Amino acid sequence: MFVGFLAALLLIAFVLGAIFTTAQVFPGTFVAQAYQGGLALYDQVTSYDDVHKTDLWHPARMEQQGVSVSASSRAQQGVTLFTAGDGPVVRLVDMDGRVLHEWRKPFSEVWTAEQSSIRDPQPDSHVYFRKAHLFPNGDLLAIYEGVGDSPYGYGMVKLDRNSKIIWTYFGRTHHSFDIGEDGRIYVLTHEISNEEIPSFGHLAPPRMDDQLAVLSPDGQELQRIDLIKAVANSPYAHLLHTVSFYSVQDPLHSNDVEVIGAAEASKLPFADEGQILLSFRELNALAILDPMSGTLVWAARGSWIGQHDPDITEDGHILLFDNYGRFNGPEGNSRVIEFDPTTQEITWQFPGDSGHPLHSAIRSSQQRLANGNTLITESSGGRILEVTRQGDLVWEYVHPLRGGAKNDLIPIVCFAERIDPSTLDPELLLPGSQTQPL
Repeated sequence: MFVGFLAALLLIAFVLGAIFTTAQVFPGTFVAQAYQGGLALYDQVTSYDDVHKTDLWHPARMEQQGVSVSASSRAQQGVTLFTAGDGPVVRLVDMDGRVLHEWRKPFSEVWTAEQSSIRDPQPDSHVYFRKAHLFPNGDLLAIYEGVGDSPYGYGMVKLDRNSKIIWTYFGRTHHSFDIGEDGRIYVLTHEISNEEIPSFGHLAPPRMDDQLAVLSPDGQELQRIDLIKAVANSPYAHLLHTVSFYSVQDPLHSNDVEVIGAAEASKLPFADEGQILLSFRELNALAILDPMSGTLVWAARGSWIGQHDPDITEDGHILLFDNYGRFNGPEGNSRVIEFDPTTQEITWQFPGDSGHPLHSAIRSSQQRLANGNTLITESSGGRILEVTRQGDLVWEYVHPLRGGAKNDLIPIVCFAERIDPSTLDPELLLPGSQTQPL
């Protein structure tokens, strides 16, 4: 009798809990948040114990290691700075793939419980540099991310050429940042929000919301702009209705920040100097934010899907990595496109070829070089490639490291940039300076 009574009570509690949760009223919302938090914790503990099982490592697609293609007469000469999924390390390599200099700083040597909002960071093996910026004197800015955590943004550090800490910023920085002409730093951050968004009930909390933080050159936070509110309060608010059901807990997934300079603004009739070009992956949209007012002044969707790294070219076009916009071929789902933002006309693209498929489900970037070539970071493939306007491959670097039980996995390459060596301190260009063997 008692067992039946207890079972009936449990059944009633279950049904009421389901009703309250579905109706999103107390205590259902509390139960839902606890349940989601429990799932996240379980996933963190069980699914990410081996870093080679995370998305920082992928099956290697080719046997080549280091520079596998080099056409020196057609490639843009210089040195290449890159970050990768094998840890918090930034490397500078020459055109032959030799490591000239590296910066390495484990997160455990930066993190302090007193300063950081991260109470229990992932182990050093799971924390890596997502993007970096090199100053001419050898100082370096870089942002940390921790795979398997949520939020995964871990902070920013400025290092000197010997990887000694100059300053730290423990906002939850992620994906991207840029530096204005006045030295101010514009960086993406995110946090878990429990705030409702009027008129957008499908984006119910808890939810990961993005902000744009503005830092002084010495890492002090000057301003923070809530990006989902900027979208919701703009003429482009309807973009929030396009969020897929599986993305409602990370509805923007902002992934790029580009400060618009005077030359770029002169080519874009809808932009002013000092405004910020943003990329919202889950909206499949680009937008321009005025940081003075915190409002969106322009936004657009196009033929791209899940895009990364929009860059404004010298002629006012936009170049971006289109992660899922290629459908008609065996060469992969990704492409790099250049388009006219006033007409949406695609003026150039590189979709890869049968010998060198281009495919990266997430991340990736590109850079238009001085000679007109394009440097492409194909993150999931663990490689950096340079192609001409005609689509010829003239330089390729494949990450030399391999890992996993069968040694058949390659770390992702998160970001790469070709740099004119004449702009750097010559001591940074000496082979083997401050490096460890790959």
